Amino acid sequence: MSRYCEQCGKAKKACICRWIQVLDAKTELWILQHPSEVKRAIGTARILTLSLPGARLWVGEDFSEHPELNTLLAQPDRDAYLVYPGEAAMPISQLADAPLPAHRRRTLILLDGTWKKAYKIWQLSKNLQGLQTVSLDNAEQGNYRIRKSPKVQGVSTVEAGYLALTALEGEGKFTPLLETFEQMIDTQIRHMPPGVFERNYTS
Repeated sequence: MSRYCEQCGKAKKACICRWIQVLDAKTELWILQHPSEVKRAIGTARILTLSLPGARLWVGEDFSEHPELNTLLAQPDRDAYLVYPGEAAMPISQLADAPLPAHRRRTLILLDGTWKKAYKIWQLSKNLQGLQTVSLDNAEQGNYRIRKSPKVQGVSTVEAGYLALTALEGEGKFTPLLETFEQMIDTQIRHMPPGVFERNYTS
């Protein structure tokens, strides 16, 4: 009998399914996950795919020739943006101010991995380099208490999804994403050996 939950993929003692709420988003989220993230106990991408029926997740490093992704990107009624910082990135607030015609679909692509791994995906995936990039100008310092980021405003994948959707579709609607995130973190901390969290994450 597996010790992992079949739905969320986490160890049963750290299962997050009880906190998941299914949410309706007009914006589609696609997640490109680096292979090193697949079995991470503290990974947050699964919160998005469980909560948002329209979310998709693919695992890989080079998505240049990914058939399903390329087919979807080629759809003429789709406006796809890559959430990735950079000099050419459009602030998410600016995108939110741009009206979306009723006959078009808006898609945001998130890269799930450390900054180094996300950059590797971006560098290798030629099909992503032709997309308009979007920066999260509504991001403050993330609350990923059990995974340090070298960036002051480093946020987890679920936080990035929450910030992007909130900017585009309004406050309050996607708060359950953060509530599940907080419950996941608290559960992981409770299962750490005594003193590990204080020693490694509060300095």
